[in-house]
Amino acid sequence: MKIVIWIVQILVVIAFLGAGLMKLITPYPELVSNPNMGWVGDFSATQIKIIAVLEILGAVGLILPMILNKFKILVPVAAIGLALTMIGAIITHIGRNEPIAVNLVLLVLASLTAWWRKGFIKS
Repeated sequence: MKIVIWIVQILVVIAFLGAGLMKLITPYPELVSNPNMGWVGDFSATQIKIIAVLEILGAVGLILPMILNKFKILVPVAAIGLALTMIGAIITHIGRNEPIAVNLVLLVLASLTAWWRKGFIKS
């Protein structure tokens, strides 16, 4: 089971680190013109950068405490933060009649990570 937990956690890290970095380094006009990122037009450039930074910090918060073996309480906290981010994404996409399957999968994976790592809160 430990291997499954690590695989899920690493998948969440990769997904959010990649998405966050893409939003952070891609110029806002380019994001808006991307047909797969139409939702970006509902937000300002600053809001998109904030979302990107939160996604990156969440990904770092999932993996860095495990690597350093310190501040492990951050792992479930980061996972909850990423799950909340996906709830916001789902609400945004539903409002735009866009597919939410990817967001649901990431919500489930982040929630599972938070649940599985909740024991770190006590340690």
